[in-house]
Amino acid sequence: MTGVLTDETAIITGASRGIGRAISERFGEAGADLVLCSRSEDEVSEVAEAVADEHGVEAVGLACDVTEPVEIEAMVDATLERFDGIDVLVSNAGGSIDDDNLHRIDEEAWDRTVELNLKSLFLVAREVLPPMVEGGGGSIVHMSSVNGLDGIGQAAYSSARSGVLGLSRLVATQYGRHGIRSNVLCPGTIETDRRNRNMEEIGETRADAEHGEEWSQRDQWIDQYPAGRFGRPREVADATLFLASDMASFVNGTNLVVDGGLTAGLDWSFQRQIFESEETPTRPSKR
Repeated sequence: MTGVLTDETAIITGASRGIGRAISERFGEAGADLVLCSRSEDEVSEVAEAVADEHGVEAVGLACDVTEPVEIEAMVDATLERFDGIDVLVSNAGGSIDDDNLHRIDEEAWDRTVELNLKSLFLVAREVLPPMVEGGGGSIVHMSSVNGLDGIGQAAYSSARSGVLGLSRLVATQYGRHGIRSNVLCPGTIETDRRNRNMEEIGETRADAEHGEEWSQRDQWIDQYPAGRFGRPREVADATLFLASDMASFVNGTNLVVDGGLTAGLDWSFQRQIFESEETPTRPSKR
């Protein structure tokens, strides 16, 4: 997949750390020139410099709060001034803000979470679509989550991430004839510094009857994954690159789930209890 984005320009939001940084590095490896955005100009500029030095592409880091239309407009103007076009947009910025169960979350936290995780994707797409159409097409990858597919938790975040699927389908149907593809990526739990800190804040251990010992919040959550582990940022980056590139030239208006099997069915604890799935499988005897 090296070189599949050569001569293309990609905007990546939320690019300073975690999944966003991994996508930036993967796109640089694939040959794209990059406009990397984050609220922290220092952090995102460091990522841009590192990617440019390692892969020999042009990369610039820009401060941009994706909830502020004026800042988005300035970021797109700067991109067009430097690169003359936009081929790929990865709307990766997002996160949960003081979220909770529906009856406990306050209205302000709801509004801020929905603004960051849904409205911001609309604002960025609205600004990027006209130059994409003028340039003959492009690819948009909207970052959502498994929370947008199943009732996992976090009322505002899950609602917003579900809305991303509808937004992306509308872009696909309304702009597909202009050569624009719009798809959604839905990661499960991904191994990042922020995720690990969140696990620590929830609590390290608790008693569990099945295991007969204290085991960590991390172990409890990993137990829900048939893959037996969390995902890695690079794995999300690879999937993003596929959707962004011509390898997915006939993929439009859909969502790609990268979750190690989390949303495939019953969680792993139930699978063990009901189907004894930890037994080593053997071929049935022939008759």
